[in-house]
Amino acid sequence: MPENRTERTRDTASVPRETGGTAPAVLIVTGDAAESLEVFYPYQRLLEEGYTVHIAAPSRKKLRFVVHDFEEGYDTYTEKPGYAWPADLAFTEVDPGRYAALVIPGGRAPEYLRNDPELRKILKAFFDADKPVAQICHGPLLTAAAGGLGGRRVTAYPALEIDMQTTGAVFRDEEVVVDGALVSSRAWPDHPAWMREFLAVLRRTAPVG
Repeated sequence: MPENRTERTRDTASVPRETGGTAPAVLIVTGDAAESLEVFYPYQRLLEEGYTVHIAAPSRKKLRFVVHDFEEGYDTYTEKPGYAWPADLAFTEVDPGRYAALVIPGGRAPEYLRNDPELRKILKAFFDADKPVAQICHGPLLTAAAGGLGGRRVTAYPALEIDMQTTGAVFRDEEVVVDGALVSSRAWPDHPAWMREFLAVLRRTAPVG
């Protein structure tokens, strides 16, 4: 199925396909080596709720995600190949005003994506407009790079505690932390709490129907 979907995406014009008609649209920003579960869980959960969802990356290409897990004998997580999925549009094609909310998965992708000036512009636009933002795991590295975490209460993958404090955020090692329109979680085991709280915010600010 991913292969057929990739070909359809490559054949489309510059406007990404609509997955939810005239429903409010949510943007997911990610790239290669993102954590598979942290992309697909919010992607499918938001579609289930009736939202339109687009995935943006540095370029329109087939993205290759990974799986992070813990194995005996390792002091940190291991990484294995995950699913592949096409990006709907490049960061340069994104109009932040078109989207009601933003989702930022983790994995290794945020480590290098934070250096992308186009992505930092997108992130800043969402924070300036106080739109809902859901971030998880290493995703807060992006919002930190965009200057969006100063004085905010957040959680993240626990190894990022010092990074969060350095950027001026108040770190909490909890499954989900809600600070206004910003909803943070630590990693994919926290998905139910993460999406429950994010959808509660989203239903207030951009209800479907």
